[in-house]
Amino acid sequence: MPIGVDYGGTKIEGIVLDEDGTELTRKRVPTPRHDYAGSLDAIVSLVQDIEAEVGRSGEPVGLGIPGAVAPDGRVFNGNSTWLIGQPLGAELSARLDRTVRVANDANCFVLSEAIDGAGRGADIVFGAILGTGVGGGLAVHGRMVNGASGMAGEWGHSPLPISDPSEFPGPECFCGRKGCIEQWLAGPGLEADYARDCGMTPGTGPRVPEIVSRAQSGEDQAEAALQRHRRRLARALATVVNTLDPDVIVLGGGVSNLPGLAEELPELMRPHVYSTHFATRVTKAVFGDSSGVRGAARIT
Repeated sequence: MPIGVDYGGTKIEGIVLDEDGTELTRKRVPTPRHDYAGSLDAIVSLVQDIEAEVGRSGEPVGLGIPGAVAPDGRVFNGNSTWLIGQPLGAELSARLDRTVRVANDANCFVLSEAIDGAGRGADIVFGAILGTGVGGGLAVHGRMVNGASGMAGEWGHSPLPISDPSEFPGPECFCGRKGCIEQWLAGPGLEADYARDCGMTPGTGPRVPEIVSRAQSGEDQAEAALQRHRRRLARALATVVNTLDPDVIVLGGGVSNLPGLAEELPELMRPHVYSTHFATRVTKAVFGDSSGVRGAARIT
């Protein structure tokens, strides 16, 4: 029975699946932010707790993280910066006394959706996670694609395409660049964009649910922020279509739940796609925010 763990910006989720993918148990705990040792403790405790619930022990563990793993096993390019440079998989394997496989969370997400979710039966599936950060993953014929450097599908730290003058050079990113897609399209990016437009300091304004609520109540600035976000996302995803031409783009993460987002994107993308025939389907994940943890269990 594979165990999957999804390490997110605000919560860590664990799940146990049986051989046919049926969920046996799950549990969530808060993420100890900016605390590597605390994160190790939380993951170990979570695995032990869900094993106790199903009466098994020593099962292999798959772990999805917001970053990538270098050949030496150390984490790099993660927005949970306290994980960067750490031998996360090796330390967890030692503490749990078993194999722990670590993969990018977006890759886990897209693997889950390609196997038995929104991309089931499709040849090429691209997964876009829009949450605390922005991640991307690629699956071809039901198999996760890592790439030569472990970075396949990682579009979040490419520059926002087709920027207008007001978007240049863009907000600074933790990766050292400016104008990354993540800084515009992640939840904190949407919040910062709204705050700037309202004359507030980014980080001091309302969160995404409140912005949505204000837009639904008729506030023009909130509605304008959501429309800017949609147009930017459409431009960013159009470059994915022009590069990979996937059968399906699956949206995940909390920001993917913005009202009408998946339904409106195809028409917003169409002017930026280099084809008179745009057949890519855009849809939300079947398993919602559980796709990542289900995919993590699949990599064991």
